Amino acid sequence: MNLLSIGASYRTADVAVLERLAIGEPSVPGLLQRLVAQPYVGEAVVVSTCNRVEVYAAVSGFHGGLGDICNVLSEHSGIPASELAGHLYVHYGEAAVRHSFRVSAGLDSMVVGEAQILGQLRDAYHAATEVDSAGRLLHELMQQTLRVGKRAHAETGIDRAGQSVVTAALDLAAEHLGADLAGRSALVIGAGAMGALSVATLTRAGVGPLRITNRSHERADRLAEAYGAVAVRFDELDAVLKEVDLVVCATASTVPVLTRQRLERAGRELVVLDLAVPRDVAPDAAGLPGVHIIDIDSLATSRRAHPVAAETAAVEQIVATEVENFLGWLRGAEIAPTVAALRTRAEEVVSAEMRKLIARRPDFTEEQRGDVSRTLHRVVQQLLHSPTVRVRQLAAEPGGDQYAALLRELFDLDVPLATQANAVPEIGGKP
Repeated sequence: MNLLSIGASYRTADVAVLERLAIGEPSVPGLLQRLVAQPYVGEAVVVSTCNRVEVYAAVSGFHGGLGDICNVLSEHSGIPASELAGHLYVHYGEAAVRHSFRVSAGLDSMVVGEAQILGQLRDAYHAATEVDSAGRLLHELMQQTLRVGKRAHAETGIDRAGQSVVTAALDLAAEHLGADLAGRSALVIGAGAMGALSVATLTRAGVGPLRITNRSHERADRLAEAYGAVAVRFDELDAVLKEVDLVVCATASTVPVLTRQRLERAGRELVVLDLAVPRDVAPDAAGLPGVHIIDIDSLATSRRAHPVAAETAAVEQIVATEVENFLGWLRGAEIAPTVAALRTRAEEVVSAEMRKLIARRPDFTEEQRGDVSRTLHRVVQQLLHSPTVRVRQLAAEPGGDQYAALLRELFDLDVPLATQANAVPEIGGKP
């Protein structure tokens, strides 16, 4: 099996495509099950955020795995596979490992250094674990991916290299409002993870009064209580829009929450931050007089999304080191079935020689037979110990993938291909 990552992000697709690809939380288990039911896909993890949708998979073949995953994404999104291909990026083998580590470290984010992606990756991993779509390879990849992200934020200043998507969007909002946000009235629509992050960021910026609404009023009430804001019922949305300067939309709704007619009825100038995918603001609201809409597309073109590369050099070095460590683990894993087959062969030889000895010396007592058997086993174990330890070490080094093949050839070992595929991930590039 080998690693394959396929996805679309703000780099390759606009919001219109991303919102069709977006996978709501209730749909994730079913999509994971469809993925692992494909002929070439053995394991799968799905990441869906406001600006990326990615599938990490363990596949038995590059082209087959690519086709399987593209077909599932095409079926889910309703976008023809031929059209969808133009928006996708593909990473295979070592490149897939590097991509996942860069994502977790915030290097591939719209705003470099944002830490929210770590939580989103953790949620994606947990979702895959719950439906058992992550096997040995993806368990190891995701655990190391999360560790690399934590290390990057703990050991470097990557957090200062950029801001969260919310912070960058609020900076743009401040430009439209002609001043900082302190003392401005605001409304946050949505009480999920992005909504909570928005509330926290607005509170730190001194925004107020701050109101929160959500279809589940209880969630809005809990969030408001935590930050000293005011929860309003969702059916009061039209009235509240007439009283605020800034609106942040971050719901999981599949249809627009803010229609053109609703914004027209507000009857005042508004700055609207649409951080949701699918979009919370109807597309036909663009250009509405007095309404400034900042969405993922406009944020992607902001200079805030592109900090100086030198600020991320330390994290790039961490990623490079950790990628090599992970590849070492893969190479070490490749030798394991062959070492096990060698030890099995040695045990078979000992057993065969013991049967011959017993046939020749039927006068041996059970105690004598036991002593001879234990002695033979100890000799074999001692002879194999140093070579097998050393071959594991050599196999973990660059170019070490040759040692498994050499052992199989030297000792004429029969290691089934299925065993090698399941226990031994390949590390090569695209075939």
